[in-house]
Parts: sequence; C-alpha cells; structure tokens
Amino acid sequence: MKNNLTRRDFCATALVTIGASTIASPHVWAADKKYDAGASDTEIKLGQTIPHSGPGSLYGVLGRVGEAYFQMLNEQGGINGRKIKFLTMDDAYSAPKCVEATRRLVEQDEVLALYGSLGTAPQTAVHKYLNSKGVPQLLLNTGASKWNDPKNNKWTMAGLPLYPTEARILAKHVLSVKPEAKIGILYQNDDFGRDFLGPFKKTLADAGGKAQVIMEQTYDLTEPTVDSQLINLSKSGADVFYNISTGKATSQSIRKVAELGWKPLQLLSAGSTGRSILSAAGLENAKDIVAIRYSKDAGVPQWKDDPDVKGFEALRAKYLPNIDPDNTIAYAGYGQAVSMGEILRRCGDTLTRENVLKHATTLAGFHSPFFLDGVNFSYTPDDYTPMKTLYISIFDGKDWNISDKPMTE
Repeated sequence: MKNNLTRRDFCATALVTIGASTIASPHVWAADKKYDAGASDTEIKLGQTIPHSGPGSLYGVLGRVGEAYFQMLNEQGGINGRKIKFLTMDDAYSAPKCVEATRRLVEQDEVLALYGSLGTAPQTAVHKYLNSKGVPQLLLNTGASKWNDPKNNKWTMAGLPLYPTEARILAKHVLSVKPEAKIGILYQNDDFGRDFLGPFKKTLADAGGKAQVIMEQTYDLTEPTVDSQLINLSKSGADVFYNISTGKATSQSIRKVAELGWKPLQLLSAGSTGRSILSAAGLENAKDIVAIRYSKDAGVPQWKDDPDVKGFEALRAKYLPNIDPDNTIAYAGYGQAVSMGEILRRCGDTLTRENVLKHATTLAGFHSPFFLDGVNFSYTPDDYTPMKTLYISIFDGKDWNISDKPMTE
C-alpha cells in the first residue's frame, strides 16, 4: 500500500507538467476572438468516431485515453482558458454507423472539429460529407493514401504513416535480404488492405528481380478466425509472409503461424505492432517479425525512463488504472490527444474551422510524445504526408530492435 501511495504522489506531480506545452493563459492573444460552431469563450467541442464495440473494439481505448487527457487539461484550466468537451462515438467499425455518428456530431452536437477517428472504410464513408461541410477531419487513425489530397479534400488528414510509404519500404527490405523471395500475403479485404498490397507488389515488379508473390489470401473483418487462410499460405511454399491485418486478426495470424511450425520471414504493418496485439499473440510467437516503426512503446524496459512515456504512464495511472501499462494503442491515443491539443493551443482566440485547419497543416516539426526521437510531423498545406522518417525494426521477443538509420521510400 505504501508503494501505491508513493506512485500516486509521483503521478500527481508529473501530471502538473504533462499539459504544460498545451495550456496557456486565456488572454495571450491580442487578436479579436472569432468562433465557428463548437467554440465559445468557455468551451471547445471535439468529436471522434471509433469502434468501442464490434470486431475493432480493441481500438476503443483511443477514445477513453482522449477523454482522460482532456479531463486532465480541463482540471488544469483547459486550453487558452477554455474547457474541452470531447465526444467519442461508437461506430463499431461500420460505415453506416460511422455516417450516423458523424452526422450527429456535426449537425446536433456541432463540434468544431473531429480528430483521431479510425478506419479507412468508415472514414471513407464520411470524408466527402465532412469536406462539403468544411469540418476538419484530423489525425485519422488510418494511413490510406487518399487522405493526402489537399487540393480536392483539404479538410481530411491522416495521422499515421501513409500505407503506400510503409509498403514500399518493406518491399525494399525484402529485396535486400531475400532477393529471390517467395511471398505469401494475407490482407484485409477492403481499402486498407489494398492500399498496402498494390504498392508492395509494384515495388517488387519495378525491381525486375526474382522475388515474387506466389499466393494471396483475404479476410473480412466479420470472420471469426483467419486459420484457413494461414493454412493455405503455409502450404504454398512461401518463405516470406506479409501480414496486412489489424487487431484480432493480427494476433490470431501470428499465433497460427507458430502453431503450424511455419518459419517465414514475417512482415507486419506498423499499426498492428502494438504491445497488446503482440501480447495476445504470445510475444514468443512474434519473435523476428519485421515492421516499420515510428513510435515508442509503453510499459517496456527500453523506454521506461523516457519523459514522454512517463507522461503517458502518469496519465494512465491516475485516470485509467484499468488499462494495462503496456497498452501501446492507448499510448498512441495519448500522443494524438496531445497533438490535437497543440493545434488548438496554436489557434489562440481564433477558433474557426479554417484556422484549425491552418494550424494542422503547418504542424511540421511538432514532435508527438508517441513518436521515436527524430520523428516529427511533416504536414504542409500542399503535402499532407504525416511523417516521412520511418525505421525498419525487428521484434526480439521482448522489444523492438530499431535500426540506426531511417529509411524513406
């Protein structure tokens, strides 16, 4: 009990500093105040749609962390003197439910902006609507290439590395270590999966070598398991397995590869490298998996003394003690909330949607506490690529061993 009290005392002290860069006095800007729907002298409304239920419910923790972070900021005085009202809605990773929830946030709740919403398919269902309404759709938890379209859809911005960027770098890695690779691919049967698949195959083809894809298997989010797909891939003769999956399917596939005694070089997308996903698969089964990394992990020895990880841990311990300390998805949500808070802080007293977009598109150089050292946002008004510095890493059964040199496309 004594140790717990000491920990609480530490967290209380640490929390005072977490939001220091985000909170400012309410009158630091001299310009006249300007507001759109969702903003006032006292409040800023933000919205989000994510799967709190259904096949993607693992990611619901993103919303709970956002709630905790803005609660903490509100207790410390808010952002520029305004309290944040954050509404995180359940869309169950369903496009129709996402449409319904998004319309409610915009038309009934009248949020100033949405941030951190998840999923290529659900967000595809609403991004034209949000662009027609001029509502910022920021820091999306999807890296689909379509979000880098400032000319036609200027209100929508990804928050993850763009999938084609990841895919091309992973393909180059395969060509460098297995130039005659026989590759089997499992991919989610939607825009998410295809956004990884096409650029990966094109990079192999452009190289003109002997590496080739010999089998592709797909799965739908509604499928209870991916066992049959993995059995087919294991029998194909592939010596490289490119796993383009998310959440539960990722954990299942990693575990199934081990159960089958299949020993391919395994490639995994960055969004599926969270500690909770690998733990569900069995850390020993994830050994030697290769993935792109741009972020740190929570709850592992490698980062235990990192100030940003300590900031997340302090928030988790005080507000979300039921979330495991090593939940990297939760840590990602923390990084996104801090980044959204920074955008709002920069807006000062001009809380219009246009000004929110202006500061989001000029966030280049800002370091999210979730990012590896040396990785910063790279957004500009003409290029919505979230970040351009990525690292190849290999999981050793406990931690990710990250390469010394960054890679680009």
